[in-house]
Amino acid sequence: MDQAEQLRNMIKQRQQTAPQAQVFTVTSGKGGVGKSNTVVNLAVQMQRLGKKVLIFDADFGLANVEIMFGAIPKYNLSDLIYRGKPIQEIITPGPFGVGFISGGSGIAGVNNLSREQLKFLVQNLSELDALADVIIIDTGAGISDSVLEFVLASPEVLLVVTPDPSSLTDAYSLLKTLDRNLEFRETHSKVKVIVNRAMSGTEGRGIFEKLNTVVKKFLDGELEYVGVVPQDISLEKAVRQQKPVSILYPEAKSAKAFGAIARRLMGGEPSSVPGRKGILQMLSRFIYQRD
Repeated sequence: MDQAEQLRNMIKQRQQTAPQAQVFTVTSGKGGVGKSNTVVNLAVQMQRLGKKVLIFDADFGLANVEIMFGAIPKYNLSDLIYRGKPIQEIITPGPFGVGFISGGSGIAGVNNLSREQLKFLVQNLSELDALADVIIIDTGAGISDSVLEFVLASPEVLLVVTPDPSSLTDAYSLLKTLDRNLEFRETHSKVKVIVNRAMSGTEGRGIFEKLNTVVKKFLDGELEYVGVVPQDISLEKAVRQQKPVSILYPEAKSAKAFGAIARRLMGGEPSSVPGRKGILQMLSRFIYQRD
C-alpha cells in the first residue's frame, strides 16, 4: 500500500467518527478588493449566529488576517509542520471568540510539502473539524498555484469582487482557470459571489449579473449571488483601527451587510457538492490532486 492510499484510508476512518465543519474558501481575482476584511467580518457575524468559527490564513507569507484583528500570533503553520507544535497551540485567539491560524512564512503551498509532511498536516488539521462549526480559509489573490490548490479542493468558494473593471476582469480569469479543471467542472462546483464597495444594492446586483452573464456565455456555467457590501466610511475607519467593522461599528451599513450575508450562508445548503464537507475531506483533495 503506497503512502497516498494510506492517507486516504486514514481520512476515511476519521470521517466515520469525526464531526465535519462547514468550510468556505474566500478568494479574489486580484488584491485590494477587501477579501481579508470580508473573511474577518463574516467570521464575527457567524460567531454571533452561535457558530464556533476558525479562520485559516492560507495567504502564505502575508499577515492580512492578523493585521485586521490587531493580533500577533505566537506560532503559525510553519511551527506545526517543521517544529511539531500541537494544533491547539498555533490557534491565535481573535476578537469576539474567533480563532485564527496564520500561514506564516516558509511555506510556498500545501502541494509543495513532502508526503510525510502532508500526512502530518492531515493528522493535525483534521482536529479542526471537532474544534469549529465553520472554517473560513483566506487565500491569496489571483491564480497562483497556492491559491488554486485551495479553491479547487474547497467544498464552497466565495469570490469577492468590486465594481472596478479590473476586479471583474481578473475574477473572470480566475473562473476561466477553474473551468479548465475537469474535476471542478464534473463536480458542478458553484462559486458564490460577494460584491464589495458597491454604491447601492442595485449596483451590486448589476455587477454580479454582468459577471454571471459572461460566465454563462463563455464558460457554460453559473454563479450564485450571496450579497453586497456597500461603500462605507465606518468600514474604512475600522480598518485603520485594526478592528472588524462588525465589532467596532455593529450598526454600520457594511456591518449589517456582512450580517445578512452570514445568515444567508448559514441558512443555505452546507455544500453545493455532495460528500465534500469538512476540513478533513478538503485535505483529501490535495492528495488526489497530486496523483
